[in-house]
Amino acid sequence: MAVSQLIGARVQRREDPRLITGHGRFIEDRLPVGLLHMAVVRSPHPHARILRIDKGAAAAAPGVLAVLTAEDFHKQLQGVMPVTPSFVPEKKFVPDRFPIAGDESCFQGEPVAVVVATDRYLAADAAELVRVEYEPLPAVVDPEEALREGTHLAHVDGPDNIGWDMTFEGGDIEAAFARAEVRVTERILQQRLAPTPMEPRGVLADYSPYDDRLTIWLSSQNPHFIRLFISGAMGLPESRVRVVSEDVGGGFGSKISPYPEDYLVPAASRILGRPVRWIETRTESVLTTYHGRGQVFTAEAAAMRDGTLLGLRLTQVLDLGAYHGTFGAFQACACLMAGGVYRWQAIQARTIGVLTNKVPTDPYRGAGRPEGTHLCERMVDRVAQEIGMDPADLRRKNFAREFPFVNNFGLTYDSGNYDGSLDRALELVEYSSWRRRQEEARKQGRLIGIGLSTWVEICGFGPSQPTAAATGGISLVEAAQIRFLPSGSVAAYVGTHAQGQGHDTTFSQIVADTLGMPLEMVELRHGDTAEGPSFGYGTYGSRSLAVGGMALHKAAVVVRDKARNLAAHLLEASPDDLVFEQGTFAVKGDPTAHKTIQEVALAAYGPNLPTGMEHGLEAVSYFDPPNFVWPFGAHICVVEVDRDTGAVALQRYVAVDDCGNVINPMIVEGQLHGGIAQGIAQALFEEIAYDQESGLMQTGTLLDYLVPTINEIPDLTLDRTVTPSPTNELGVKGIGEAGTIASSAAVINAICDALSPLGIHHVDMPASPGRIWKLIQEAQS
Repeated sequence: MAVSQLIGARVQRREDPRLITGHGRFIEDRLPVGLLHMAVVRSPHPHARILRIDKGAAAAAPGVLAVLTAEDFHKQLQGVMPVTPSFVPEKKFVPDRFPIAGDESCFQGEPVAVVVATDRYLAADAAELVRVEYEPLPAVVDPEEALREGTHLAHVDGPDNIGWDMTFEGGDIEAAFARAEVRVTERILQQRLAPTPMEPRGVLADYSPYDDRLTIWLSSQNPHFIRLFISGAMGLPESRVRVVSEDVGGGFGSKISPYPEDYLVPAASRILGRPVRWIETRTESVLTTYHGRGQVFTAEAAAMRDGTLLGLRLTQVLDLGAYHGTFGAFQACACLMAGGVYRWQAIQARTIGVLTNKVPTDPYRGAGRPEGTHLCERMVDRVAQEIGMDPADLRRKNFAREFPFVNNFGLTYDSGNYDGSLDRALELVEYSSWRRRQEEARKQGRLIGIGLSTWVEICGFGPSQPTAAATGGISLVEAAQIRFLPSGSVAAYVGTHAQGQGHDTTFSQIVADTLGMPLEMVELRHGDTAEGPSFGYGTYGSRSLAVGGMALHKAAVVVRDKARNLAAHLLEASPDDLVFEQGTFAVKGDPTAHKTIQEVALAAYGPNLPTGMEHGLEAVSYFDPPNFVWPFGAHICVVEVDRDTGAVALQRYVAVDDCGNVINPMIVEGQLHGGIAQGIAQALFEEIAYDQESGLMQTGTLLDYLVPTINEIPDLTLDRTVTPSPTNELGVKGIGEAGTIASSAAVINAICDALSPLGIHHVDMPASPGRIWKLIQEAQS
């Protein structure tokens, strides 16, 4: 394959041969000499005082070296776990969170003690012998109930359960509603979800007392931030802490923030002077890995009878769980994105973060964008239904069309072609034909529905100015380093970190294409804080390509420019007289005078350099995007609902998405397949459920928490439009969260369309057969 064709080429994933043959490098694969194993004793209560912990029997158990509690860890760890300002800088009650409970446990599964032993199973057995005396306290489970005056407190010393309460004003909402000829209201549930990555969390730490250094291996999306947090807590200079995250078996946002075990394992290693490892069980994963979503919206839309959208007023009640997630307030961006792809006269959005006695929530694939899109697309369909207008026509009438487009809250959409993606999706799904078939089916008593979701996403975090305030002072730029070795191969380092996105492939395509090299000559490195730039900013918010990839491209251009100057010196020509094609610098008009970039790389380590040029051929570059990037698209779902059972059959699913210029079409399609599957999962299957009286989790295993298989996901028809972003030189946008952002609304809109002849206007997620059957029975009675 010619190198000039690498950007945009359907290159097979370089990672796959190693991963699918069982040669991945995961936390459990590391077996350092003297390894100890940690098991965590967790509170069985949603809320309780801890009166006494009896370590005796556990400490005497075979293989046990230590039983440690909060008292032991307070001697090793400083301060509390971090909470960033994120989208809500002014928080009300932010309870302190130490990595292990002392006097009070505030959610089921909160650590109260750890056991360290010579064997994983001995540690687990001994953990069963730790006797903890609890005084159960009333639990707060329902976030709306938690707001009511006089309700129980999630923390005994809390003034109330309000984590934050903030309103975003985007125009004169009263004036918009005063003009309205039509108003529709809805209560929309975003149920709690468990991320359930293929690889559960894991931490391995090895503290060296002789040079006071700590090495941590963990499954993370964000190794540099973890280094920052853990070094501070351990009282170590950041330069003496190394965090290594090799292969990561999925994250979906759940491996961005630090967890209690990320602190407890290194502290245990320092206490015992040996490497310590903890691997999460699947039950622990469902029980304690930070959940996603967990929100209730009340919304009211105002419009004219001709379909003109006027105003949107909404309140988001966000279930924080027992503690603020490190980046949990980012989910409030649902409010800022509630206007979607449309022109509104005014939007008013209030967000309330509520503390409950449940596992904390934090970003989960899409983080705020799926919630905002779902709300917006449901309300647009409700307006269309109210005025008797085709939902596709109503969307077209209100699309933003002039770019850059500034939404009601001052966010600038970089580029878009919303008509183009919708038109293509309608064509592919054969929309008019399905409407005719729907009409015939209804005459037969069958319930067929067609659902649309036209979406837009804010992603590609930075830029530095808005994100520094949201993260506590560190701008979300990205860093990359390119190093030519004397033999002509390239080592490329980037601060983002893959968990299945295919960075090793797409990033190498960018570097190889920019430098005119074969793909095989580029090695991508990431996930190790001891390599490459001094700080990396992690992978989340579909930022890797639009920020990390651009940092790599920028560094490659710097290297190429230096190589041009050196090649000109070697060829005794002016740099302006050189052309660079297929990895070769040649003098214009003289094809015999040329140097390959590999020859130039070798010369960069030799004696014949221009005056003032340093040896070596490498560069470190930071990319600070001037704006976010704004991918968009249109998804259409066709369903049939069984009137007798409430079961939903997915008949067609079409997605036309636009992520700007595409580096690797196969990678884009893979990301969309996974994202759409997760959105369908939320729409139909998945839900973390708690008993409303006791506060105990009811879905603690994968027998109860319904993760769909390939049998439940329909064939997907994918296509794309291409609207380059003006924000970066390559014109790229993110795509990793797009499928999840769009799909739940498409599915639920289709179900509601199917049920509309029965007078059913809304169905909450998950739209299980039981829930739908009950709605049908109520409607028919």
